[in-house]
Amino acid sequence: MTVVGIRCDAGPKTGVGHLVRCTALAEELTARDVDVHFLADLGGVAWAESQLEQRGLPWHPAPYDEVGLVAAVRRLGLDALVVDSYTLPPQHTRAVRRTGLPILAIVDGEPRGQSADIYVDQNLDAVLEVGEVRLAGLKYSLLRSAVRELRPESAPVHAGGRTPKVVAFFGGTDAYRAAPQVARLLTRAGVPFDATVIAADESLRDELLAVATGPGQRFEIIPPTDHLPKLLAGADLVVSASGTSTWELLCLGRAAALVWVVDNQILGYDRTIARGYAAGLGRLGDFDADASGVLKRLLTDPASRTELAARGWAAVDGRGVERVADALLARARTATARSPR
Repeated sequence: MTVVGIRCDAGPKTGVGHLVRCTALAEELTARDVDVHFLADLGGVAWAESQLEQRGLPWHPAPYDEVGLVAAVRRLGLDALVVDSYTLPPQHTRAVRRTGLPILAIVDGEPRGQSADIYVDQNLDAVLEVGEVRLAGLKYSLLRSAVRELRPESAPVHAGGRTPKVVAFFGGTDAYRAAPQVARLLTRAGVPFDATVIAADESLRDELLAVATGPGQRFEIIPPTDHLPKLLAGADLVVSASGTSTWELLCLGRAAALVWVVDNQILGYDRTIARGYAAGLGRLGDFDADASGVLKRLLTDPASRTELAARGWAAVDGRGVERVADALLARARTATARSPR
């Protein structure tokens, strides 16, 4: 059996985006009878831990240094290693590559010095200039099976005649407390909506419950849920932060309005809005009058939502995880043939 390790992290400030896309790849690999082991620091985030436990994916503590990582590679009998981290020191991947083990690095633009045989940048209009194999662009978006299974056969068409259903979420931790700010922005649109908002913790829930609503405006506040893809599939409009979840929204054909929260989201945000795949609300904490106007238009104009949904649905076909798994396993087989265990 082929054995693949995945070195990634999650945490209250790091968020869960790295883990989510690595979990998507792990699902595809295990479906092909690959044994997958996570080497991860999950920062005590219970939701992150549950994602691995529910899927029966073994989880080992992240090695402290490069010596520990090489030792873990040998102990687990890995045939390949996947790395997805903004903080992992580059000497870790260099040390592993010196053993002859192939590495696939998932990056967002700058590889941050990581040494790999295969680089994957799933972002819109991504360009890679390093690595023997370069997998760049939305064609390689790593999406969970729970999302891919809900992809409609054609782009949704929106119609009027009912109060729009909205879902607002900002990752498993919402480290920058976006949910209450966006909830208040929704109310300033001044039109009816029926919104489900994810509160990452009790303090966020309390703040959301205190948001005053106008006529016909309703909030349902819920904790992080594994049923989020189903909620998204039933939404007329989704409001979220620009990031890895954006590609899930496009695959599902959801009309989306995005905010950017941290600087490394700016490029992806600008490209997505410029292509017309989503509407832009601007920077979290610095919304202007135009932002509430954008929401008002999307909530009251089904044709605008239909246009966004069609463009996004056509951009992400949901098969990126298959393409990445193909490349990784081909490299692992070649390496094993050259140096059998």
